[in-house]
Amino acid sequence: MADSIDIKTVDEIAHLARLEFDQAAKVEIQNDMNRMLKFIDKLNELDTSSVEPLIYMTEEHNILRHDTPEITITQKEALKNAARKDSDYFKAPKVIEQNK
Repeated sequence: MADSIDIKTVDEIAHLARLEFDQAAKVEIQNDMNRMLKFIDKLNELDTSSVEPLIYMTEEHNILRHDTPEITITQKEALKNAARKDSDYFKAPKVIEQNK
């Protein structure tokens, strides 16, 4: 089996993910991660030497139309119903504040 997950590893992963857990949750996460490693080890027991690598899940290909640019609405028509506008642009309230 691959190395098992210890509490220190759970702490490091939680730190990287910016998560905080109490001790009981850490133990539960440790157990879950160790069960995942056991499952992966079980899969490694299978002989896959004659199996071709899977690149796509199906043989289907996307059939997409060509993206051809076209003007469906003019700038003037788009600005006609704007609540607030400048001569050429929509005006929106400032939503980002800078910290000083």
